[in-house]
Amino acid sequence: MFAVSEPSAGQYLAYTFFRIDPAWRRLPIEEREAAKDAFAEVLEDFAPRFDYLAAYSCTGVRPDSDFFLWKISQRYEDLGELGAALNATPLAGWLETPYSYLATTKASQYTKASRARKITPHNQPYLVVYPFVKVRPWYFLPKEERQQAMDEHMRIGHEFETINNHTTYSFGIDDQEYMTVFECDEPADFMHLMARLRESEASRYTERDTPIFVGQLMDISAALDRLDGVGAAVQA
Repeated sequence: MFAVSEPSAGQYLAYTFFRIDPAWRRLPIEEREAAKDAFAEVLEDFAPRFDYLAAYSCTGVRPDSDFFLWKISQRYEDLGELGAALNATPLAGWLETPYSYLATTKASQYTKASRARKITPHNQPYLVVYPFVKVRPWYFLPKEERQQAMDEHMRIGHEFETINNHTTYSFGIDDQEYMTVFECDEPADFMHLMARLRESEASRYTERDTPIFVGQLMDISAALDRLDGVGAAVQA
């Protein structure tokens, strides 16, 4: 028998990505502003119910996503209730959701922790998010070999002191096995970390670690303003 933690002892983490229909930008500016305000107001109203609820902009970086929300809650129901409230806003009629990921916390088998650690974001300026799947032979390796590979993996990660990792688990509740999330001060710093990790033993057992998103943390109103450029200062 496996001991299952009480729901209040863990957290649900969700990452929801949005892309605006380009036709929305042809609407009158007043209509666009009202739609953005209504969307932002819902997030502000729901924020107290979440451990963390923040917006990250991808505008100008990826063609398939303009911004995403990082949501952390101890109640699974909060995710659906927030989604329903956002769907009731005028902006929702113009938004696509090309990607959406769900994960939970649990104690890592490769550390001495006996309980799931609480995910507490550091509010660093950038967040790198990607789903992660290992090849099945990894799980059939002797535990000692897996531990050795992960010890090396963690040692490399600790070399990059400005990068904070928040790995969570999706077994059975989403298509990936892990959600791998890194906060960083500069996206290029994360590139150097990943280049080092490619040479590690654990990297041999990666099946999939894409798509990869780099989001810039900002107030939801600022992220929404990037959808149509309103408020952007463009220098000739």
